Amino acid sequence: MKVPFDILALDHVVLRVRHLDQSLRFYRDILGCPVEKVQENFGLYQLRAGQSLIDLVDINGPLGRKGGAPAGPEGRNMDHLALEISGFDIDELTSYLTAHAVKIGDYGRRYGARGYGPSLYIEDPDGNIVELKGPPESNR
Repeated sequence: MKVPFDILALDHVVLRVRHLDQSLRFYRDILGCPVEKVQENFGLYQLRAGQSLIDLVDINGPLGRKGGAPAGPEGRNMDHLALEISGFDIDELTSYLTAHAVKIGDYGRRYGARGYGPSLYIEDPDGNIVELKGPPESNR
């Protein structure tokens, strides 16, 4: 049976976070994702990431408590999320992220939704891995 739909894009990812204020600073202030909608009755903060959303759920809020223990050294809620970015200059990126005390991981050429391109792994305040994905190379 043929699937009756096509997936067009990643709509959103939901992250359960220990310290909402630190996560808001990271995603909003450092990565530049503006807050689009707040649903305080759920403990849900929705930030715009290009055409997608990153939802932050306070682990102490109504939704967050339903998920059990938060992510930490013993376990994760996901492996990583990847954000396609423009202006990928590794020296400028590492300088900026270092100035904001962001933990920087591996840099390399990796495959993503639009082909191979530069990629840098960083960590958010909860230890979630965020991949900053540069523009694709001309050849896939």
